[in-house]
Amino acid sequence: MSMIIRPIRSEDFPALLKIAEDSGHGFTSLPVNEELLKCKIERSVQSFHKEVTQAGDESYLFVMEDLDTGCVVGTSAIEAAVGLDDAFYHYHMSKVVHSSRELDIYNTVDLLTLCNDYTGATEICTLFLDEGHRINNNGKVLSKMRFMFMTNYRERFSSTIFAEMRGVSDDAGNSPFWQWLQEHFFSMDFPTADYLTGIGQKQFIAELMPKYPIYVNLLSKEAQSVIGEVHPNTRPAIEMLKSEGFRFRGYVDIFDAGPTVEAHLDDIQSARNSVEVEVKIGERSDESSQAYIVTNLKLKDFRATQLRFSKHVKDEAHVVLTQKEADALLVSPGDKLRIVAL
Repeated sequence: MSMIIRPIRSEDFPALLKIAEDSGHGFTSLPVNEELLKCKIERSVQSFHKEVTQAGDESYLFVMEDLDTGCVVGTSAIEAAVGLDDAFYHYHMSKVVHSSRELDIYNTVDLLTLCNDYTGATEICTLFLDEGHRINNNGKVLSKMRFMFMTNYRERFSSTIFAEMRGVSDDAGNSPFWQWLQEHFFSMDFPTADYLTGIGQKQFIAELMPKYPIYVNLLSKEAQSVIGEVHPNTRPAIEMLKSEGFRFRGYVDIFDAGPTVEAHLDDIQSARNSVEVEVKIGERSDESSQAYIVTNLKLKDFRATQLRFSKHVKDEAHVVLTQKEADALLVSPGDKLRIVAL
């Protein structure tokens, strides 16, 4: 075990700033703004210590730490309920029919309508892993452990979980979809609009975004072609979420038209198939059978990692950890862990 996932701490700020710089355009949830990043850390720390009976404005930011080097190499986050303080916008794709029976003309036209339909839903976001550590299923563990955390603390989250996937843009941050909007409604480039949203300055959306549905066939061919499409670097992430049970329901991002996928918490594979097992300390004789995501059941001292156990461990109601593994997971004999096959 060389990787551990834990809640972010104030001393992780330099690492978080570097991740924000490395993540590039389109990664709205981590803008390169030192004051805002410090606020994000503080908000997360407060959320992990807060008594909660229902989803509110809490934000849970996790980091993946390389235990061999002590370096933070990735991030992952959960927003408990979006849109409660600031409006949370999407475009919803729908159809309208223009027909004339007398002229025997029937045309179906796609529309994009500005909406706030995900208000109050839980968002998974801020998933980033250093390129040198995108091995050994680290990315999957960093993403999927969130569903296990939510299963431990259901009262803190909505039953509807969604994720906004990064849409198509080039290396300079230019989005074909945004270029059309910029030409007709805005006077700022995509990176600027994306950055303003990331730092919480969203009022310009309501002020400048078209108030009426947009006819898709009036957009440029380039803009039409990327609606609901993901950035090439994001394809593995959306395929992983689809395998967990997430589905596209016709909602796209208002800036780059990337797809939003959603699922009910009880239908997410890693949540539904996870089980609680008791901790025993010892040496394992068979570590090569099956990889598992393993989390403790703590809140502010939450820990998650990847370990190998027998394929039948779920039926045995307990797992054997080495003392080193137990120390890293902050558990003792008799404590409970949540596990799911990777």
